[in-house]
Amino acid sequence: QVQLQESGPGLVKPSQTLSLTCTVSGGSITTSNYAWHWIRQPPGKGLEWMGRIAYDGSPVYSPSLKSRTSISRDTSKKQFSLQLSSVTPEDTAVYYCRIRERLGGLLHRDYWGQGTQVTVSS
Repeated sequence: QVQLQESGPGLVKPSQTLSLTCTVSGGSITTSNYAWHWIRQPPGKGLEWMGRIAYDGSPVYSPSLKSRTSISRDTSKKQFSLQLSSVTPEDTAVYYCRIRERLGGLLHRDYWGQGTQVTVSS
């Protein structure tokens, strides 16, 4: 069973870079059948997809966040990371990592981390 755990600072100052890591345990996630996502949920709002490392290993970002977002992975450590630069209080949210396993056809299975609260404040 694949399990994900986010880690990183809970408080970031405005204009700084938010850095989070997702550590994966269990399962084999080095194949091309897995895509690695970051998603966030600001207070009182819905889920916002931020970006992913696609099945072919290429990064894909939300257009609204593309200029500030970087996602990378280290399969040897079973980790993938998020960096969001020039943060503002509007970036305050619960941040989730997710792995989508491609099962064939249109079928997939999602694994989620429990989420980590990040607050942007001076």
